[in-house]
Amino acid sequence: MPQLMDIRVERNVAVPMRDGVVLRADVFRPAPEGRYPVLVSRTPYDKSGSAVSYGWMQPIRPASEGYVVVIQDVRGRFASGGTFRPLHQEVDDGFDTIEWAASQVWSNGRVGTYGLSYLGATQWLAASETPPNLQCMVPGVTASDYYDGWTYQGGAFELSFNLMWSLSAFAVPELLKADLTPQQREQLIRPLYTILFDHWPALRTLPARELPAIAHDLVAPYYKEWLDHPLRDDYWQRVNIEEAHPRIHVPALNLGGWYDLFIRGTLRNFAGMRANGANERARDGQRLLVGPWAHGTALTARTGNRVFGPSATVLLDDLHLRWFDHWLKDAPNGVERDKPVRLFVMGANQWKEFDSWPPPEAASLRLYLHSNGAAATAAGDGGLSAEPPSAERPDPFIYDPLNPCPTVGGPLFPSPSDVPPGPFDQREVERRPDVLCYTTAPLERELLVAGPVSLRIWAASSALDTDFTAKLVDLEPGGTAWNLCDGIVRARYRDGFDRVSLLRPGEPVELEIDLGGTANLFRAGHRIRIEVSSSNFPRFDRNTNTGNLIATDGQYVVATNVVFHDGAHPSHLSLFAVPSE
Repeated sequence: MPQLMDIRVERNVAVPMRDGVVLRADVFRPAPEGRYPVLVSRTPYDKSGSAVSYGWMQPIRPASEGYVVVIQDVRGRFASGGTFRPLHQEVDDGFDTIEWAASQVWSNGRVGTYGLSYLGATQWLAASETPPNLQCMVPGVTASDYYDGWTYQGGAFELSFNLMWSLSAFAVPELLKADLTPQQREQLIRPLYTILFDHWPALRTLPARELPAIAHDLVAPYYKEWLDHPLRDDYWQRVNIEEAHPRIHVPALNLGGWYDLFIRGTLRNFAGMRANGANERARDGQRLLVGPWAHGTALTARTGNRVFGPSATVLLDDLHLRWFDHWLKDAPNGVERDKPVRLFVMGANQWKEFDSWPPPEAASLRLYLHSNGAAATAAGDGGLSAEPPSAERPDPFIYDPLNPCPTVGGPLFPSPSDVPPGPFDQREVERRPDVLCYTTAPLERELLVAGPVSLRIWAASSALDTDFTAKLVDLEPGGTAWNLCDGIVRARYRDGFDRVSLLRPGEPVELEIDLGGTANLFRAGHRIRIEVSSSNFPRFDRNTNTGNLIATDGQYVVATNVVFHDGAHPSHLSLFAVPSE
């Protein structure tokens, strides 16, 4: 343990941006005068001391161990000037803040960044502009693409997250500080409080773009912008981190959770930077640590309804400071010798280390869908095996947008609180006639699955557009069905998120559903199951099936959707299996 220093704190220090707007930061620094490495964390959630803003590392400890810690309100939030425009503003503002920090009299010019969720986004967006004095990062539970993986996924709008996050975290505080009369403020805020108290009427509103509470221009204008840009267009390109990987020149300790709503981004940032980072230091300096955690929850032994044991707990201050000591203080603490990947393997409830993602020793495993046309519900005849299908009847089901399949756990935002994230028993969902279940025979020996997960299906619909969802499940001998990971694809975007390709009713098309990834030990006697449906609500908005722009579509049609699995249409699940030790 290093000798601890007294610290001093300066509040609301001015940080000028290139356009003249002044942002404000709290600066925690060692009391002895000198030049120190700097840690920067930029937050939209009020820098003045909330647990959310301080995230996974409180500033007192690093400041007492020889770092200057700068915690800044981002543009337009709390003490900082300007107008808040989520994500897009963080590219230039992040660059300017890092270079400002490097130039101060208390700085030695070496800067690292840290923070989770949006605070992770501010790191990647700043790094995409290659600030010269940025040396390393610790981005936690954040995305790699703010179109596919933050606002949308597979072309579907992430409804419950975007609505609850934008209204609770942003819209209400902004209206409280807006130049309004008390009567105007009350008129705009009251409907928002109503939603935060009882969110279901708002989540069920069709069309979503015409929710009365957001009609005024001052109320969450960015939320309406997101709905107005359902395609991957120029609006999203500047905040696409994956395209910026070849420019980013710094090591990153990527922290994620298997039940975090941004897990796909955590995995993609690590893999993308390992393959395409700007230099050898950036490529070799990537690390990935993923636990059995959910977004915005404590990194402890329990997530959802499943207990993973005491080994799931991580000492985050120690983790951060070991990383920063290595990259910013040149401490010979062994970081460079660590395995690049450290994963918590669910089922085994222990950590395993690997050389890459997916693990190099993992073999691709393809499991094909089977049935005789009656795979609906867990009591149906849906099977899953390594044997390719031959002549088999397809599985039809009815998707009604007014009776969508409910969200039960998964990689979610912690609000709304009655749709919590994490693993939950899926048996109730699997009783629905609009949920197809394909299940292996009981496993004769344990199977460790670690790597990306995807489902490629051949499907058709009676409608011009529809969604297909998939969920990977670990089925215990007693019947408990634990969800591991899931995904969705909006059929109109099957040829790319930058174009619309409507369906021809009844014509089979090939679709790929990205389920992110997992690390799970399927015990002997357990079974692997994949669920297929056409909705996961309110996690994702409902497809109205009309082919119209969904955000403004007040109409809907009930669709008959069909999944094919025969010699010409070999629908299959793709996993990565790690050999037994």
